[in-house]
Amino acid sequence: MAKRRQLGRTWLVLMVSLLALPAMAAPVESTISGFVKDSSGKAQMGAVVEIFTSTALLPLKAYTDSKGFYAAKGLEPGIYYVKATANAFLPALRENVGLRAGAHMVVNMTLSTLVEAIQMVPKAKLVKQQEDDDWRWTLRSASNRPILRVLDHSPLVVVSSSGQPDDHVLKARVAFIAGSDGESFSGSDVKTAFNVEQSMFSSGTMQFRGNVGYNAGEATGTVRASYKHRLANGSEPEFALTARRFATPESALRHAALSALALTMTDGFTIADFIDLSYGGELQSVQFRGRATAFRPFGSVTAHLSPTATVEYRYASSQPNTRDEKGFDSSPADLSEANPRVSLQGGTPRIEHARHHEIAISKRLGKNNLQVAYYADRYLNTVITGIGDGDMDSGEFLPDVYASTFTFTGADFSTHGVRLVAQRKLAEKLTATLDYAWGGAMGLTQSGTSLREAKFADSYHHAVTGKIAGEVPRSHTRIVGSYKWSSGSNTLTPVDAFNGSAGASDPYLGIFLRQPIPGTSFMPGKMEALVDVRNLLAQGYVPMIGADGRTLYLVQSARAIRGGVAFTF
Repeated sequence: MAKRRQLGRTWLVLMVSLLALPAMAAPVESTISGFVKDSSGKAQMGAVVEIFTSTALLPLKAYTDSKGFYAAKGLEPGIYYVKATANAFLPALRENVGLRAGAHMVVNMTLSTLVEAIQMVPKAKLVKQQEDDDWRWTLRSASNRPILRVLDHSPLVVVSSSGQPDDHVLKARVAFIAGSDGESFSGSDVKTAFNVEQSMFSSGTMQFRGNVGYNAGEATGTVRASYKHRLANGSEPEFALTARRFATPESALRHAALSALALTMTDGFTIADFIDLSYGGELQSVQFRGRATAFRPFGSVTAHLSPTATVEYRYASSQPNTRDEKGFDSSPADLSEANPRVSLQGGTPRIEHARHHEIAISKRLGKNNLQVAYYADRYLNTVITGIGDGDMDSGEFLPDVYASTFTFTGADFSTHGVRLVAQRKLAEKLTATLDYAWGGAMGLTQSGTSLREAKFADSYHHAVTGKIAGEVPRSHTRIVGSYKWSSGSNTLTPVDAFNGSAGASDPYLGIFLRQPIPGTSFMPGKMEALVDVRNLLAQGYVPMIGADGRTLYLVQSARAIRGGVAFTF
């Protein structure tokens, strides 16, 4: 009898084990759930909760019910980020949520308005961040960093350059620009600028913009497509493809047109919270009577010695232009303003190669910013800008007929110099800057001779720049006005051409205005008037004699006046 009972118990244990095997084999699900409320405790119905890891391409989305409750089931163990968004509130983010197998993690989120977030930030941190925005050329670039934080063990409020409440709304702008370029202002060029931006995948931005025209049966202009993605570690890599086309006269170069493609990558990250690294490169390809290619790396390392002092090393291989400060609506007036900078030599396209090294120390003192910098530059296939009708059949001139300008290959040279910058804050969004630079520039040994017999040499000169930039109070006029004077009457390249500080400007007198125009009931979006002027006084024109005996001019910057209207939707 005892043996029968023992045998029965054994069969019972086996049956229970067999029934339990499927349950043991089934994966144990983990869950993240919680409530989303505002600062007063009111439940937020319809809030979007995104749950993702640092390696996830797409986040898992959940929506809150009438009680503000959300739940995400079937999650694998790991480290998660939980982000909650809702209309009229700043996004809330909880970082480093550790989830074990079979765990049920409760993550409650509190949404705050902008006013509430500002009130919750300690005063010292708020003042520092406001100064960071106003003086971004001195302090670290915080465009992809969280700037408003709440105390530990509570939801993290994040505001970034693309983290506004309308982040997922399609943004678009179109501008119609016309004007006359070059020496005589006799020609006219009409272009259409556009910019379309759309957020993608919660933390990415796709942008498509361009500036195109149609002259004498030829399409000209620039088109750029880019994608930028914000990663969980704070970095924001960007990839861009840019296509450019400049028309040339049929009689001069057999209806040839200069075409250029550029593939650009930029990224950056922070080490130990006080060293910022930024790096990237651009692969350029030019097609015109042959093909020329070049790779242009760039990068910088910035060490923040204190909240008001930085030391920066910068390397660049392409000259910056001032159109980034004005906005993409201000299209290049001639070939010299566009990258890559190209000229002809023996009928073959040549891309200007340059190397720039710079060490700069910046210090903020109240409403003032000070910078001192030392730089060293090297130029190969230097591009010189000219005005007039050169001997286009010689294979040494690259004309831009619609700007009445051409480019010419100068001599190679090396130089070094120093820069002193003083900037003062006049209003909340308006600054005045004084820039002094000493360094080498290339020029002619003698003007008035034949261009074929011209001899180039580099020499050292002084340059002083006065500049006012920002937004005028009350009228909300966006203005960039500057005057850059250089010593030496025959210089053809600017002193400190790689200047990327607040004192950077075009040579001589330049004015850019963007004036908002009051809207009407029948006019969609916001309308603005644009005015862009370069070298208004036509200074720095060095006369030369062309092959046909007519006078040509070599210049640092060609005179140009352009204007139009822009619509933002």
